[in-house]
Amino acid sequence: MEEDMDEGQTQKGCLECCIKCLGGIPYPSLIATILLYAGVALFCGCGHEALSGTVTILQNYFEVVRSPVDALDVFTMIDIIKYVIYGIASAFFVYGILLMVEGFFTSGAIKDLYGDFKITTCGRCVSAWFIMLTYIFMLAWLGVTAFTSLPVFIYFNIWNICQNTTELEGYSLCLDPRQYGIVSLTEVKTVCAGSERFSEMCKSNELDMTFHLFICALAGAGAAVIAMIHYLMVLSANWAYVKDACRMQKYEDIKSKEEQELHDIHSTRSKERLNAYT
Repeated sequence: MEEDMDEGQTQKGCLECCIKCLGGIPYPSLIATILLYAGVALFCGCGHEALSGTVTILQNYFEVVRSPVDALDVFTMIDIIKYVIYGIASAFFVYGILLMVEGFFTSGAIKDLYGDFKITTCGRCVSAWFIMLTYIFMLAWLGVTAFTSLPVFIYFNIWNICQNTTELEGYSLCLDPRQYGIVSLTEVKTVCAGSERFSEMCKSNELDMTFHLFICALAGAGAAVIAMIHYLMVLSANWAYVKDACRMQKYEDIKSKEEQELHDIHSTRSKERLNAYT
C-alpha cells in the first residue's frame, strides 16, 4: 500500500514538473523561430536550385558561355548569390537560436522556475539591441523579397509565352537576354517563338522546375518577413516586461530599505527606553 502511494506521488511530481517546464516555454518566440527556419530553409534551398536551373537554361537554350577570364558575367554573379545564400542560411540559424534564448530569459519562465531575479542594465541593453537588429533584418528581408520577385516575373513571362505558343503563330515574338542585362549589348542571344530551341526550352523540365522553385523561394522570403514581424512583436512585449520588472525591482528595493530603516529606528528607541528604565 505504501509502495503504491509512493509511486503515485512520484508520478504526480513528474507530471507537475513536466507541466511547469511546458509552461515555461516562450511559445511566441518558438512559433517565430519555427517560421523563420522554415522560411530561410525554403528560400535558401529553392533559391540555390533555381539558380542552378537558370545556369542550365542559359547554357543550353540561349547559348550563353562563361567568360574565360575573371570577368563579372552572369555566371559569376550567380555564384556570388549562391555564396550569399550559404551565409544567410548559417547566419539566421544562429540568430534564431539567440532570439529563442532571449525569449527564455526575458519571459516569466526563469522567474517561475527559479524565483525572483534581478533585471540588470545589460539585460535591458541586450533586449533593445535585439529589437533594433530584428528591425534591420526585417527591412533586409523585404528587400530580398522584392529582389526575388524579379526572376519570378521574368520566368512567368517566358512560361506564359510557352503556354500560348499556338496563339503566337505568325507573330515574331523573341526573348532577348540583353533586355535583362544578362549578356552585353554586343552579344546576340535571341530565341524567337517558333524556333527549335524555343520549342525545346518550353518542353524541357528545367523551365517549369526553375519557375516553380523561384516561386517557392519567394514564398520563403515572405515567410521570413512574417517571422521578423512576429519577432518584433515578441521582443517589444518582452521589452515592456523587462521595463516593468525593473521598475518593480526599484520599488521593492526602496520599500525594503525604508522598512529596514524603520526597524532600525524602532530597535534603537527600544534600547534607549530599556537603558533609561534600568
